[in-house]
Amino acid sequence: MDRSEMHPSAPPAPRVALLACKVLDAEIALHSQGASHIAETRFFEIGLHDKPDLLRATLQENLDAVDARTDIEAVVLAYGLCGRGTVGLRPLRHRLVIPRAHDCITLFMGSKEAYAAHQRRCPTCYYYTPGWNRARRVPGPEMFEIMRADLSSRFDPDDVEFLIESQREQLSMHDTTTYLDLGTDKAQTEAQYAQQCADWLGWKFEHLQGDPSLLRDLLWGHWDSERFQIIDPGEQLGQSPDDSIMRAETALPPLPSP
Repeated sequence: MDRSEMHPSAPPAPRVALLACKVLDAEIALHSQGASHIAETRFFEIGLHDKPDLLRATLQENLDAVDARTDIEAVVLAYGLCGRGTVGLRPLRHRLVIPRAHDCITLFMGSKEAYAAHQRRCPTCYYYTPGWNRARRVPGPEMFEIMRADLSSRFDPDDVEFLIESQREQLSMHDTTTYLDLGTDKAQTEAQYAQQCADWLGWKFEHLQGDPSLLRDLLWGHWDSERFQIIDPGEQLGQSPDDSIMRAETALPPLPSP
C-alpha cells in the first residue's frame, strides 16, 4: 500500500529519481515500499565521503544523467554534506532535494536537532548502523583486520604498526558505541554485532531506535524548508555556517576539464 492509499486526502507524491549511499539501502527499501513515484534509484559505494572530490564527481555525473529525464519532477539525494562531498552539486533541469544533514546519522536520528542533542549528551559516542556494520567500517576487530591487510600490501611492517596505533589513538576519544536502526529485518542481528565491537573495545553500548520520519519524508516528497534544502536549476548546493547546514547559491561556471 502506498502513501496516497494510506492518506487519500494527501496530494500525490512528486515523481522523482533517487541518488543514495548504499549504507541506506535496507532502510530505503523498507520505507519506500509502494513508492511507484520513484522512477529510478541509483546507489553508490559506501565511504565515498573519505574522498570528497570523487564523491562530488560521481554524484554530479549521475545527477546529470537522471536530471536529463523528462518524466520526473525532482532528483532526491539521500546524503548530507558528507565531508563537503555534496557541496557544489548543481541540477540542470529539475529541482535537487537534500535533507539538511551533515551526514547520514541525521537520517537515522530523524532531524538535525535530535542528532545535535544526542551529541551534546554523549560527545564521546561513535555511531553504528546496520549498513556501516555490514561494510565493516566501524571500530571493531574486523575493521582492524581489514586495515592491517590493506596496509601490509603497501607499507613495511613497522609503518603498518605505526598507522594502526595511530588509528587506535584517534579512537581513544570515544568510549561509547551508539547503535541506531530504523526497523530493518536484520537490525537486531546488527545490534549484536555492535555490542560485540563495544565489548572488544571496552566501550559502553547503547541501542537507540531511530526515527524514520526524515528519511520517509525525503522519499515521499514532504519537503519543507526547515528540514530540506531545495536547489533549483541555475543554483548549486553550498555549505552554510549556521544551523541550517546548507544553502542554495548561484551556480558558478563549470571548471574546464583537465
